[in-house]
Amino acid sequence: MHFVKSMIIGLWLIASGATAQIDYTDPLPFGDQTKWAKSSDNSAVGEWWNAVFTNAWQRYEKLAVKWFNSIDRAEAMAFALYTHDHGVLKITGQCFPLLPDEPKVVTLEFKKAGVWQKVQTLPVCYPGWSVHFRVEGWDHQVDVPFRLRLGELSSFEGLIRKDPVDQDEIVVGVLSCNSPKDDEFDTRLASVAALQHHDPDLLFFAGDQNYTHDEATYGWLQFGVQFAEVMKDRPTVCITDDHDIGHGNLWGESGKASAGLSGAADGGYMFPASFVNMVERQQCWHLPDPFDPTPVEQGIGVYYTDLTLGGISFAILEDRKFKSAPMGNIPPMGPRPDHINNPVYDRAAVDLAGLSLLGERQLAFLDSWVRDWQGASMKVALSQTAFCGAVHVHGNKEPKRLLADLDCNGWPQTGRNKAVRALRRARATHLCGDQHLAVSVKHGVDDFRDGPLAFTSPAIVNTVYGRWWHPEEELPGGGDPIDSVLPWVGDYEDGLGNKITMLAYANPGDRSVRAQRGDGYGIVRFSKSSGRIVFECWPRFADVHAGDAEQYPGWPLTYHVAVNDGRHPVGYLEEVKLPCVNAVVALTHDTTGELIYCYRVKGHTFRAPVYSKGIYTLRAGVDSGDRVLLQGVKID
Repeated sequence: MHFVKSMIIGLWLIASGATAQIDYTDPLPFGDQTKWAKSSDNSAVGEWWNAVFTNAWQRYEKLAVKWFNSIDRAEAMAFALYTHDHGVLKITGQCFPLLPDEPKVVTLEFKKAGVWQKVQTLPVCYPGWSVHFRVEGWDHQVDVPFRLRLGELSSFEGLIRKDPVDQDEIVVGVLSCNSPKDDEFDTRLASVAALQHHDPDLLFFAGDQNYTHDEATYGWLQFGVQFAEVMKDRPTVCITDDHDIGHGNLWGESGKASAGLSGAADGGYMFPASFVNMVERQQCWHLPDPFDPTPVEQGIGVYYTDLTLGGISFAILEDRKFKSAPMGNIPPMGPRPDHINNPVYDRAAVDLAGLSLLGERQLAFLDSWVRDWQGASMKVALSQTAFCGAVHVHGNKEPKRLLADLDCNGWPQTGRNKAVRALRRARATHLCGDQHLAVSVKHGVDDFRDGPLAFTSPAIVNTVYGRWWHPEEELPGGGDPIDSVLPWVGDYEDGLGNKITMLAYANPGDRSVRAQRGDGYGIVRFSKSSGRIVFECWPRFADVHAGDAEQYPGWPLTYHVAVNDGRHPVGYLEEVKLPCVNAVVALTHDTTGELIYCYRVKGHTFRAPVYSKGIYTLRAGVDSGDRVLLQGVKID
């Protein structure tokens, strides 16, 4: 699977401009060719400690410099996050901006037999003030305390947890959208305490950790300090979304440069490639090495990859890096290039040949991931946003009904269907964030309910943008009734024509009241022995330590992993004896070469379901479908 991983070491440092000779006071590390380059990260570059900002629009710069100058220098080593996978441990440490006379190298130490032992010493990267350690040959069977030591000035400690492969239930915390428009920093204490109570085996932050846009290091430090106590002792997946790299929305167009038209609806990145690489280095370097590290346009790096933890295989996607932009690619459909409000528009007119969602590279990655089950009994996909438009009403002071939002991953529809089919082949559950509205849905492609389950987490702090699920007719959806306390559940089409089955939603109430905004987080539980999946959706200020704490109405939801493929069989191949107990089975259509499915089954035998007429080959094996069991079998 990780066929290029031995080539990766040092790639992110090179792409980000980190060298042996670093000028830690360069005032323009991103260049000065554009207004975005000159305004990028100004509170954390140059002589930041002397910086004075007088313009009203420089609010975050002022707040950042005030904060940076106020910290106890013994806390300059701010936080850390890590993952380990396939014998490779990767740790990112994040420093506050450092003064000229302070150390600029960090030492990684492990505590063994009660003694701290030095492992590596590396320079702090600039811009961005992060440091990155890679340890090969990692023993994932033991807990190991670690320490990042910034000379004698400051240090940060945590625990590298062993791989919980011996646990039956693996718990994932799902969070996104960490708005800074809230009370003081200590308002995250409730969220951190709740997460520590749930004790997830993996934390997943789906994006928008930072809303401070061009002051990315400030926003990243805010987030990291807020969640440091829960990230320091468990693996954490962070992926960047639009606000993290300075955008309101992002259609990456494979890394091209954007002129910033209509909120970057022309596609690409407004900020310099070096700025984007800095942000992705800070937030994503610690992920397992990219599946294919080839940069996109402008030398912008990639981080899509997979992580196996506790017997669950996670695909980590970059939803928007390869996504086509609306402006210039489709006919205008509204006052904004990315909004559609005409109920009789031609849906095919926005789903044109050549438009991309995940891009061919990520589809190739998913095809490889679906087929590779080494160390895994279940599969989960992690991405920034939802593969549908499960929202009707948008906005803040005067929310308005919006038929279709092209920022969601329901567009382009053909790309969306390719992604959903890829996940369905592995019976993979989909977890994401971004939408500021918690929903659980079951996707449909050809028919309602034939696709996988998906859970969009609520915003950590839901102040930036309000969204509601509110069908205009105020009627329940179609299909078999959903047993729920919520009225608007069942089969619906979103504004782009995608089939979805709404299972639960957490609409905000009065968004001026903190407890009614819809803030919160998700907890997802995967039982490997039974195949049970549980979605939990928790309000931000729920006292989970109390026995009577309640989730948002409609949750928890419990399913079996098999429902992630909801297609109805037209027939079955003959029952076969598997080459091993709990083998991986793979069914291929002989004429088209299409992989129909590939997943791990229970037991010694298997009778393969088939979903359309044709000629099929069934393979099976320990970790992949590498042995032919039946070949050329015709189903009429």
